[in-house]
Amino acid sequence: MPYNIRIISTYPPRRCGVGTFSRDLATALAHFTGEVGHVRVTAIDKGSGPYRIPVDLTIDQYNPRSWADAITNTVARANEGTNPTVILLQHEYGLDPDDHGNDGQGDNFVKMAKAFKARGLTTLVYLHTVLDDPDPHQKRIIQDLAKNSDGLIVTTESAVEILESNTYGIEHSKAKPIDHGIRMQHPSQFDRLEIKKEYGMENRFVVCTLGLLSPGKGIEYGISAYGTLIRESLTDEQRKRIVYVIAGKAHPEFVKAENGRLHREYQERLNKALEDEKLKSCRVKELGEADFAGCDVVLLDTFLDDNTLLKLYGAINVMVLPYLNMQQISSGILADTLGSGRVAVATKFRYALELIHSNKPYPRGLVIGRRARGILVDPGDPSVEQIARALDYLLFNQSKRLRMERQAHQRGYQMRWYNSAWALLQHIDFVREEKEIVTGRGVTFSRQKKSVLER
Repeated sequence: MPYNIRIISTYPPRRCGVGTFSRDLATALAHFTGEVGHVRVTAIDKGSGPYRIPVDLTIDQYNPRSWADAITNTVARANEGTNPTVILLQHEYGLDPDDHGNDGQGDNFVKMAKAFKARGLTTLVYLHTVLDDPDPHQKRIIQDLAKNSDGLIVTTESAVEILESNTYGIEHSKAKPIDHGIRMQHPSQFDRLEIKKEYGMENRFVVCTLGLLSPGKGIEYGISAYGTLIRESLTDEQRKRIVYVIAGKAHPEFVKAENGRLHREYQERLNKALEDEKLKSCRVKELGEADFAGCDVVLLDTFLDDNTLLKLYGAINVMVLPYLNMQQISSGILADTLGSGRVAVATKFRYALELIHSNKPYPRGLVIGRRARGILVDPGDPSVEQIARALDYLLFNQSKRLRMERQAHQRGYQMRWYNSAWALLQHIDFVREEKEIVTGRGVTFSRQKKSVLER
């Protein structure tokens, strides 16, 4: 019997990485018509609508009553059909305010998981943040989600290790790693030379950083590294044949914070980095408008639709991810970079360590990834020289760069959304079968005395 899938998450048109993830997951699941009856979404909203199918319910993020109503309505919808309903909660602390509107301090996801499980609905929780050093509230929320759901899903093996460590003490069997899906099916889906020609970037080596911009992305370090590369490694003529594209607008929540003060200060910091490195820059709304002959750095100041994103992945030579949060366990940008068969230069955040270096031990400094899928660097100030050295290596060693592209795509191919959705459906089968297993085949023992034999 097929499942009806209910995803509870942000969702486009709201601009949010978790929402984009949920949209891509919903789209992939809908292709399995034999295993999935329908996919519906309860959208966590902050005035971003209107929404279209698969969204059929919404939650006003800062209205406690709306969260409670969503539980009632979800259960009612589940009872309307004959197919069993599976709930997929997409947990992120920032989407969960308390009753007074304090971001990240709520327990709405826990209340949902508890209510759905009590009513017999298979409930799985995607964790988009797993912290090494959580505060007491953050720790309790993850533990309560584990206790009150049928399982936790993360995108990395390292996140499973954190969850079963002494920090959280969650059983290994409770957490399941499933790859973050990637959209690019093959690097030839978009021809690199054709896209470069379309945007006026032909005969140019393209370095790129893209996504929703914020201070945690470390872009000022990427700019300084790029300036170092130009100053130390390139002639004036070579400088004309390379460009750094920084694509994307600042996150809407960041722009609004403190009446825009933080965003203005951030823009000033980026501008200062460009001035300090004496880099010529231009800010455009469309990539085709850029003066590539006269600019070292092109700031593509626009929200990136899917078509533009996929074209950029196809056009670039190197993706730079100078992120500052080393606990980050997921990155759609990094996943899509590998899926596109492109080389990533990334700081040593958790997801990069897993995708690029297979979680193997690594020294300080620049590290060429295991099986050469990319290059890892230290975060912050040390990244400036290390990113510059990485770009120098990739620029002047074409054969090694092309080999790295092939190795990246080989790993990325395994991560297609189709494969991730299928892995999820197989896990749902397993979870439901586990719940139905009769355990009365033997006497159950509970420990009543300490034993030296206990592991």
